[in-house]
Amino acid sequence: MSSHTAQTELKLIGKLILEGDITCQTGLHIGAGKGSLEIGGADNPVVKDAFGLPYIPGSSLRGKLRSMLEQSSGMASPGELVYVSKRKGQEVRIHQSDRPDDEICLLFGRNPGRMERVGGETLESNTATPARLTVYDAPLITESITPQMRENMDDELTEVKSENAIDRITSQANPRTLERVPAGARFHFRIVMDILCPEDRDLLPRVAEGLRLLEDDSLGGGGSRGNGRVALSNLKLVWRGRSFYASGTAEQELLASADLAGLQAVVTGSDFAEKLAE
Repeated sequence: MSSHTAQTELKLIGKLILEGDITCQTGLHIGAGKGSLEIGGADNPVVKDAFGLPYIPGSSLRGKLRSMLEQSSGMASPGELVYVSKRKGQEVRIHQSDRPDDEICLLFGRNPGRMERVGGETLESNTATPARLTVYDAPLITESITPQMRENMDDELTEVKSENAIDRITSQANPRTLERVPAGARFHFRIVMDILCPEDRDLLPRVAEGLRLLEDDSLGGGGSRGNGRVALSNLKLVWRGRSFYASGTAEQELLASADLAGLQAVVTGSDFAEKLAE
């Protein structure tokens, strides 16, 4: 847990900006929902922007990071989870607590109110915490889809994967198609972390941990069937103190063209906190 207390005062010290590339190691499927089904198209299309280009929604990346950090912190047990939705078959459970040193709630924010725990008594929360972490939509780097890749794909930017669900009693096949962004495609991501107090400087290693977990997990749907394996590269970390916004002081580059090992080395270094001056 962090060193935050209930008396910690919040005042913007600066912002850490992390950018880099997400490369698909296997096909990536982040669904657009049933409402976008087109005649003759795949049963499960990928989400696309207004220009018809696939992208990774910031909510998908942020939610995945939160889920993995909850699990790695031991916060995915019934006593630590509350219901966000209890619709039958569509239950959504996330971690939330009133503890001032709870790193998950510090990073991702929390709202006050009455919440039903998955296990245990109802949580009556009077604590509101601003989210430190902002994750933006990651656009496709279109040149990563090479002419050679396009020759072997079903569409200009995506491929269609056919799958079969087999009935265990009758052995009848139930075919389905899944649109995917192909292996080799790259997206550019941007994460901004607000440093609102000196204690926040200790939270970035948790973000680096979540990104490392992501490389050995999956992003999007069908991960257990081979979809969504990704790798992060070309990482750049920049510090913009409050004076950057107030008087135009130059930003400080902390990392450039690095991998996740390089990022973790920087944010866990003994002099990291000293670099984050106002």
